[in-house]
Amino acid sequence: MGWLALFALFAGSLGLLAWMGVRRGMLTAAAATLMLGATGYALQGSPAVPAAPAVGELADENQPLTGARHAFFGNFSAEESWMLMSEALARSGNTEDAVGILQNAARRYPGDAQIWIGLGNALVDHAHGLTPPAEYAYRHAAELAPNHPAPRFFYDLALIRSGSSEAAVHDLVALMREYPNASWRPMVGSLVLAVVTNGQQKPAR
Repeated sequence: MGWLALFALFAGSLGLLAWMGVRRGMLTAAAATLMLGATGYALQGSPAVPAAPAVGELADENQPLTGARHAFFGNFSAEESWMLMSEALARSGNTEDAVGILQNAARRYPGDAQIWIGLGNALVDHAHGLTPPAEYAYRHAAELAPNHPAPRFFYDLALIRSGSSEAAVHDLVALMREYPNASWRPMVGSLVLAVVTNGQQKPAR
């Protein structure tokens, strides 16, 4: 089942880009990037095992956020093709096109909070830090989904990745207190612990 889903997402992502009229050079590069990722997954991955983020590395701006995103939205959401395509491009160093993919997605689906979060993440990756456009994307996601914890988490993570951990750590601790039984809580706790262990900030009591 995992392999079928993997290949379906691969084909769906390329089909989506072709439908959007993406130029041939970028489409070829995207196909190569996805094929490289699929090959690595085939060699090292376990399709039957649910994905888990490398929580100790989330604060690193060069680490992909696919696992963290899945922790909040699941592995096979309606937005998955858009998100995987953008994340694959960013992983290969093509952060400009990674942003462009999600800008197009946001124009087509302006009421989709996950796409706006992904756009914020892509903008942070491209600029190597939190920028006003990224802040707007996270804020708009929070307006679209005011009762969902993901906009807060990814905004806090963007702050940490940008070197501003103090307010982010305090808010992440508050977020865990608000959702004591959430499945993503251990991931957030591990992120807070990693930041604190690095001596950047003491958690709130």
